[in-house]
Amino acid sequence: MDSETGTAGGAETYAELAAVGPYGIRPGHALITMVEPHPGHEYAYNRWYEDDHYYAGAMAMPWMFAGRRWVATRALQELRGPEKSAVAQPVTAGCYLSTYWVTEGRYDEHMKWTVAINKRLNRDARVYRDRTHVFTSFQDHEATVYRDGAAGPRDFHALDHPYQGLVLQVVDTDGPEARAELLEHLVARELPRRLAGSPAAMVTVFRPTPLPGDRMTYVKQVEGVDTRLTLLWFLERDPRACWAEHFADLETVGGGAGRVELVAPFIPTVPGTDRYVDELR
Repeated sequence: MDSETGTAGGAETYAELAAVGPYGIRPGHALITMVEPHPGHEYAYNRWYEDDHYYAGAMAMPWMFAGRRWVATRALQELRGPEKSAVAQPVTAGCYLSTYWVTEGRYDEHMKWTVAINKRLNRDARVYRDRTHVFTSFQDHEATVYRDGAAGPRDFHALDHPYQGLVLQVVDTDGPEARAELLEHLVARELPRRLAGSPAAMVTVFRPTPLPGDRMTYVKQVEGVDTRLTLLWFLERDPRACWAEHFADLETVGGGAGRVELVAPFIPTVPGTDRYVDELR
């Protein structure tokens, strides 16, 4: 047993793990988590997440190579729809969103680590209890559609590029076949049409994957594994400045092939500050 790492293989184990398996840069998987701090806990939650959990519970983990936090002020929450959402009840719930990219082909390895480290954080009282997971799931990448073709940042840049806003969109269908048809329609027709001339530079499309049985109890099992698509729209402008013209009708995306259950705009947080916390309620 190595005294520093606490593992039988010691530091050499890390060299062995790095020498095999996929190590590309494509975001083959994502963690998308929308959370609501309980009333009165907004500042404490924000500081815990930024000062500890964003790093110890996410970015320090193997194969999670990019991350970004987003926030929905009350003004942004009021732009959401539909009013009756299968994702958020009420639809304004979930004022913080965190998005992370995981290297393609490394989902299983990452999940082993994340379950173990979160159990350890929980034992060490480094998990903030006064919060509700409104929409939290690991997801597999299905497609990325770009407004400008080969020009501009790629999807693996998206969480580091200084985008001014993000729109989270969740669409449900009646089954796997319907989801496949919707995905084809979105990628071939609807998303290119909507992106043309808009402030959105790209849309990434994901499908949820089930969480492992030994996940933390405060995170509920993922819904819509066979029926749901999650879209992330990356905006070059503040969504409040362009919502009515470009995004107010996103509830109709899919042309009847799917049911839009959430359209929620966000702006990036400013790491290391409590900016926007006083605008959440």
